[in-house]
Amino acid sequence: MRIVESPHDMQRICESLRLAKETIGFVPTMGAFHDGHVSLIRAARESCSQVVVSLFVNPTQFGPGEDLTKYPRMSEQDASLAEKAGVDFLFAPTEEMMYPKGYVTFVEVERLTKVLCGASRPTHFRGVTTVVAKLFNIVKPHKAFFGQKDAQQTLVIRKMVEDLNMGIEIVEMPIVREPDGLAMSSRNRYLSLEERKEALVLYRSLTEAQRLIDNGERDARRIIESIERTIRAAPHAQLDYVEVVDAWTLEQLRELKGECLIALAVRIGTTRLIDNTKVNV
Repeated sequence: MRIVESPHDMQRICESLRLAKETIGFVPTMGAFHDGHVSLIRAARESCSQVVVSLFVNPTQFGPGEDLTKYPRMSEQDASLAEKAGVDFLFAPTEEMMYPKGYVTFVEVERLTKVLCGASRPTHFRGVTTVVAKLFNIVKPHKAFFGQKDAQQTLVIRKMVEDLNMGIEIVEMPIVREPDGLAMSSRNRYLSLEERKEALVLYRSLTEAQRLIDNGERDARRIIESIERTIRAAPHAQLDYVEVVDAWTLEQLRELKGECLIALAVRIGTTRLIDNTKVNV
């Protein structure tokens, strides 16, 4: 595995790979790898001849008072895991390389970024789309791999790629969970032992919602109320949002039909966690 820091060098390498008829699979990350990241890398490895992973904690997607300064940075461990998983190139630029002095250009996707996480983090997705657009221009992948845990992010990136004619296939991979059901996340490291146990309330609430749907419930309000009751029973849990929306437009649903996304964000202590499930009715 080769580690590349310079965007210019990474761009030249990927241009050469394309000229050599290699297929480039790309996994953009902020590091602190867990099995969810590894599943994306393995999917890229299975379908592409060259795998590029980026390792960059992107400052523009963090809002005021968020966890940019304490976000886990484990570059040596991440590099070791990436190499074991079969990565060919690890792209690890500095902030100054990605956002040099005088940087003023941003990419925004409208409408899809105003709901769910975008409602409580209004500048978040502008940072995400900007950095991913830059990474796509540098790496020039044929396929890019994202996890369903960040379902809204994946949909926003897919729309950006479509609208800007980027010609990249966006592949969404299933949520990877701990044995007890907690969705894997780099932010799980923030949780105390007690908070870690309480965090299971996200998965429990979604499991109960799925049970209701399997038993014939189609009223979105009743499903939301069930999730809210479960979350509020946890003493340290603060609900940010829970929504039942169309999985492709993110429009709120009154009645479940077609492909639906049930998404929620919850603070356990000071840690904000997200989770979701998709159902096809």
